[in-house]
Amino acid sequence: MSRLAMFAAALVGLVSVVSASPIANNTALDKRVTHKGWATWYDAGLGACGYTDNDSEHVVAISHDIFGSGGNCNQIGQLLQACDATDLDFSKYLFEEFADTGVGKLEGVTWHFMAKGWSL
Repeated sequence: MSRLAMFAAALVGLVSVVSASPIANNTALDKRVTHKGWATWYDAGLGACGYTDNDSEHVVAISHDIFGSGGNCNQIGQLLQACDATDLDFSKYLFEEFADTGVGKLEGVTWHFMAKGWSL
């Protein structure tokens, strides 16, 4: 399976069975628009939606500029404070799907935001 397909599957896998109150999505997260940036990793913990993530989960953090009001809780788990809008931060477990954590940063990562319930 290609790394892009694995990333797409991991991002889709972030959808939780836990329901959140519907909040209007930020227009910066248009579906199926290609975003390009870099990815780093972090130690998981308390997420932006109030749930605790752990290092054995596939969790993605996005820029607070895109996260907006939180309309995508449980699909995106964390917020990035100091990054460009298209950069990502992966849980350690997810980052290790692509490279050793010693690499620290993946350049040229392309990604799409998919609607909840989307599957391969």
